[in-house]
Amino acid sequence: MGVRQNVEARLGRQLKQRWAGLRRLGWVGAVALLVLAIALGGMPPAQAAAPLQDQQPLTLELLQQRLKQPLTLDDGAAIDLRNVAIDLRPENIAFRDQFYRLVQATLRRSPTPLGLDLSSSLIQGKLDIAQLGLQAPVFGDELSDLLTEDERNQLKRDRRRITQLSQLSRSLLTQDPPPVLKLTLLRGPLLLSQARIEGVADFSNTFFLGKVDIAGADFSQEADWSDARFGQSASFADARFRQEARFRSVIFFERATFGRSRFLSAATFQSSEFQGAANFNRATFQQVANFSRVRWQGNADFAQTHWEAAAIFNQSQFAQSLFLSDAVFEQAATFREVQFGQPVNLRGAVIQAQTDFGDASFAPGAYLNVAGLQFNPDRAKILGSPGQIGRAISVPTLQGNETILRNLVRNFRSIEQIDDANQIGYLAQRLRSRQIERSLWGLNLNTASQAQLQQIGFSAKQAEAIALSRAQHPFRSLGDLLKLDSIDLATYVKVRDRVVASEPRSIFGWLGTALNWVGLALLLTLTRYGTSSGLTFGVGLIAVAYFALVFWLVDRVRRLHPQPILPTPTEAAWMLSSTGLLATIGLSIVFRLAESPWLTLACLGTVIIPVPAILLFLLYRGGRFHPKMDVSYFVEEGTLRQLRILIGRLPTIPRYPMFRERYAPLLWDRRWNWLNYLDLSANNLLRFGFNDIRLRDEHLPGLITTLVWYQWAFGLIYTGLLLWTLSRTIPGLNLLIYFK
Repeated sequence: MGVRQNVEARLGRQLKQRWAGLRRLGWVGAVALLVLAIALGGMPPAQAAAPLQDQQPLTLELLQQRLKQPLTLDDGAAIDLRNVAIDLRPENIAFRDQFYRLVQATLRRSPTPLGLDLSSSLIQGKLDIAQLGLQAPVFGDELSDLLTEDERNQLKRDRRRITQLSQLSRSLLTQDPPPVLKLTLLRGPLLLSQARIEGVADFSNTFFLGKVDIAGADFSQEADWSDARFGQSASFADARFRQEARFRSVIFFERATFGRSRFLSAATFQSSEFQGAANFNRATFQQVANFSRVRWQGNADFAQTHWEAAAIFNQSQFAQSLFLSDAVFEQAATFREVQFGQPVNLRGAVIQAQTDFGDASFAPGAYLNVAGLQFNPDRAKILGSPGQIGRAISVPTLQGNETILRNLVRNFRSIEQIDDANQIGYLAQRLRSRQIERSLWGLNLNTASQAQLQQIGFSAKQAEAIALSRAQHPFRSLGDLLKLDSIDLATYVKVRDRVVASEPRSIFGWLGTALNWVGLALLLTLTRYGTSSGLTFGVGLIAVAYFALVFWLVDRVRRLHPQPILPTPTEAAWMLSSTGLLATIGLSIVFRLAESPWLTLACLGTVIIPVPAILLFLLYRGGRFHPKMDVSYFVEEGTLRQLRILIGRLPTIPRYPMFRERYAPLLWDRRWNWLNYLDLSANNLLRFGFNDIRLRDEHLPGLITTLVWYQWAFGLIYTGLLLWTLSRTIPGLNLLIYFK
């Protein structure tokens, strides 16, 4: 109160002096300055801004009284130092020394674990836990006789690790025996809930055998927990760290809770270990937060956290899930060389700056769930190892995530990671295919009868509620189901994959959607929607080998009687081995690059097998009886011998008679004749070959013409797909289609 009166008196004198000078400024200026002075006078000074403390001052008499009457807790006993003001400042050195000596002596003499309860207390000056707890050597087997068997075992959990690390580090520098290091032990619980520590808080190199409750504590100065060990659960919920908080090389053996805590300065958790679950839900980090090289054995919950400065998780290991849902990253976040063992949940997170997942590794089943992620590629960037980060990103459904997927494509294209951009595009189209498939076969909520609704899992009451609701307003999305009082979340989860919400469609609309789905499915399985040129080439090699074998069979195996027209065994061996080798190479590429290799082969087989098989069956069933039975059906353009790109070539020779002189039948009596059929198949499919081989125009069965034209038409589509895939996967060609 004295400070406030002095400030008010000083402001009053200043106001009188200013008023004397205001007479020359006029009434308008005087009134304005008067209002400003009153406003300034009404504001409390900075010293008065702190809330008044009503804690009882701790004296030696009161301390001795409290030491004799420990507080009984549910999980043990503790010295009752609640709601007191403890002055440990240097100017009060006599009391400070007595305080540490008396409290430590009481803790040592106690036959049972005895803790400290400092809840709602004010601690002025430095709090040094090393002067309160027991001192045990890190090396050796000497332990205090006061420790119980459980406490000994709990201490040994970490002692062996400290010994090995220290001996290893020192063995690299010197052969001298290590010095005897001391470790502070606090056997009972430490309760600092709602306490305020105005000085430095030093809890370093301490093993807390009991639980630690720091909920709601306020640390005005630095708080150092480096090398601390927490044998039981530790709660820092709602704690406020106004200066740097150091948790370097800390081990939490049980659950650690930092929910709603506020780190107003730097927070360092470097090289720490969380063996239990870690909860940082709704925590705020106003300065740099360093979580590098941290081992997370349990779930790490950072949901709804706010990161106003850089967040560093480099070289950390997450054995379980990492939750970053609804988190806000205002500055850079780095996850370089992080190992993820389970999924990372970024649902609803906000990324406003660069986020780096460079060299991060994802175990099988681990991925980044970015559903609902708020991310603008013009202001922020998501970085990662080229060719890997795109495969790690996932969303469960397309609905509601179209924007984030488009933004991710723009993001990766802007940093020239084309493979990752294509992977995101493939993911979007795969989800679109799944959505179209569900719309084709799912039960429409707007047209289904109540009996049909009950068959898929709705109760009679729920089906009736759906019918009443759609009579007023049709369902626009599946989320509208949750707006009904009778539909619970469990029912929604059970039926969401079997129902759709769309407008009624006619049979022609349904057929159009079905054709769209079939075409999209073929693009996804055969080319990964234009994102894998290797897979497209692999499919092409299989098709080239298959049609080459078919053409060779048609041309060389004509009849068995009355006079056989068959290839030689040597030619058959060369043909079968060459096409088999080519097909094997194509199959190896498909099984290496395709997401569902057997489905890809099934789709390819559906396109290339049925029609040629039917044509061959009709051809051999009817037999061939025509002139020039001993001459090949295929002719080659003999004026040039060179590699050619035959984009616009048709599979038949021109009608102009003079061109017939340029084309000669294939020579059957050459050992390399089998190469001609591979060349013909490559010409038709890839539009590329060594020579121009076409169909002859005389005495040619129509079934053979149909067979060749079928492959040519398939090759036309395949060439378009190949060029489209190359334009999406090669950066130079990619610029012809996509623009920044």
